[in-house]
Amino acid sequence: MSVSSPLAPEAPACAGLADPARSRTHFRWIFLGLAVALIVLPALVYPIFLMKLLCFALFAIAFNLLLGHCGLLSFGHAAFFGAGGYVAAYAALVWRLPPEAAVALGTLAGIVLGAVFGALATRRQGIYLTMVTLGLAQLVYFVALRSPFTGAEDGIQNVPRGNLFGLIDLKNDVTLYFVIATVFFAVLMLTYRLAFSPFGQVLRAIRGNEPRAISLGLDVRSYKLAVFVISAGLSGLAGSMKAIVFQIASLVDVHIATSGEVVLMTLVGGVGTILGPIVGASVIVISQNYLAGFGEWVVFLQGLIFVISVLLFRDGIVGVLSRKIGRPL
Repeated sequence: MSVSSPLAPEAPACAGLADPARSRTHFRWIFLGLAVALIVLPALVYPIFLMKLLCFALFAIAFNLLLGHCGLLSFGHAAFFGAGGYVAAYAALVWRLPPEAAVALGTLAGIVLGAVFGALATRRQGIYLTMVTLGLAQLVYFVALRSPFTGAEDGIQNVPRGNLFGLIDLKNDVTLYFVIATVFFAVLMLTYRLAFSPFGQVLRAIRGNEPRAISLGLDVRSYKLAVFVISAGLSGLAGSMKAIVFQIASLVDVHIATSGEVVLMTLVGGVGTILGPIVGASVIVISQNYLAGFGEWVVFLQGLIFVISVLLFRDGIVGVLSRKIGRPL
């Protein structure tokens, strides 16, 4: 019998997604507004900060595919995020590959690792699946710590940004920002389409009642593995882009704390929503930036934000707003 994740709400905030005709009109306006904001923001906010926010928002979107749409809780997503960063950084620095090839290899690393993790983890359910992902992620952290090609505690530094397709110089922060923003927006559109697709409907059926989905003849484990691999690949993409932006891949990216952060982002924003991961990532990244002066107290303050969010917004910020207006967000 399926054991649902204790972190997932009983009824997804995106329940309205089952009615695409009702949902798509207002989403068009939301995406248009978001596209305009992405164009305008570099003139108002430091591009490096915006790129960090977009990379983590993409990471949270990837994680939300797994938890929000299929109900699978992973405590090991930092493994995909960090592996993507390490592979992209190594490919760009040592192999001298162009940024698009380096990022593609980093994404591929996330996909391969996700296939391995998923094949093992989806044999179990509930908390047992979660613990398998945590254990495997710790193995990846140990490899990153001990392997010579990762630079151990120093990481891979001075990663060149290079020229995109040999034409676009990514040394300019604003230029790189628009490349990152374009990839982010494309992935957001992809996840939106997945949510409305038959594949997305099956994932929500599995999340809602796995035994019933099995009784309908669905190959549940194959669907779980598929969404696990997609989520891992997008996480690898996010980590790869972060390595190119900051020109470094480090142990922080594969640390268990990073896995915890992406869970926090998703829960604060709203599990199972389209926009929730973006809002949650914005809250966490902005709080980290403005609370940095408090030193070690940042962790305590983040925990406080999480507790307040859970108490006041049981379905996350976007989830509560979605219920208030009666439309999926």
